[in-house]
Amino acid sequence: MKDATFSVALAALSFMLTVIWGGPMLRVLRHFKIGKIIRVEEPGKHLVKMGTPTMGGIMIILPAVLLTGLLNAAALIGLKLAGQSVLIPLLCMIGFGILGGIDDWEGIRGKRKGDGLRIRTKFLAQWLLAGGTGWALKYLLHAPGLYIPGVELEIDLGWMYIPVAAFIIVSMTNAINFTDGLDGLAGMISATIFAAYGAIALIQGQNFLAQFSFTLVGTLFGFLWFNAHPAQLFMGDCGSLSLGATIAVVALMTGQWAILPLIAVIPVSEAMSSTIQILYFKATKGRRFFKMAPIHLHFELLGWSETQIVQRFWLIGLLAALIGVGLALA
Repeated sequence: MKDATFSVALAALSFMLTVIWGGPMLRVLRHFKIGKIIRVEEPGKHLVKMGTPTMGGIMIILPAVLLTGLLNAAALIGLKLAGQSVLIPLLCMIGFGILGGIDDWEGIRGKRKGDGLRIRTKFLAQWLLAGGTGWALKYLLHAPGLYIPGVELEIDLGWMYIPVAAFIIVSMTNAINFTDGLDGLAGMISATIFAAYGAIALIQGQNFLAQFSFTLVGTLFGFLWFNAHPAQLFMGDCGSLSLGATIAVVALMTGQWAILPLIAVIPVSEAMSSTIQILYFKATKGRRFFKMAPIHLHFELLGWSETQIVQRFWLIGLLAALIGVGLALA
């Protein structure tokens, strides 16, 4: 109970820190004209978002780094408030945040304005970062293998853990990236996933991981203060790539990554809809399975309002997360 209270307190503190420094950050982004570029193929109503400040992932990452760093530094004076185990997800978040930030900057001010980094370059960098993280999880952190709900057995994948972990990290990174298309959607969904895995970590006794997860819940709530419709700020790839990778690492650290597709049902659906659209388009030589992909754009073209889509997707995501936590207890 004490650990749960401390984790929730960290969420509240990180929320306040994020909201406090969010205003000054917005002014800096506006001053340097770090604004969103809307693609012509997106629904016409998105054009009003042109120029809205982006790279808001910095607003999420910095408070989390500050609080986690301070909690680890407390060990220097004899206080055991955090553990070194959270350094791996923290470093992963920073690494993918830097990659996303470069992509954002390249798309706004670089030679590939409007497009960002080349897909091959971006994908290769993701796999390199994910592979390094998978190795660290296996051989430095000695993370658990795979737990199947209802089965009291840990499945040890041996060296295969590294490519499997890398695949999960890259997949979730891009899944959150696909989800980041409507005001508040990616932030609300990510916060729900972190809360679910924070609860699982508490149940497992991984208190430091739970604290890290709830710290991110707080920073995401603070970001949503500015990202709620109509958004004053977008997270950009700086935020979506770092959040997706960190979600995957947290899930891997709990060993409960078999239920990740359920807990993260919305991002998984967003990624799958894009894959289905591409494969169907190629197989039928130009026909579309959805009106537009990822799937939130399909519902938008069906006439759902942006707030309806976000709220309904979040309700589905919340229910799925609750079921996932229940399965983890089985």
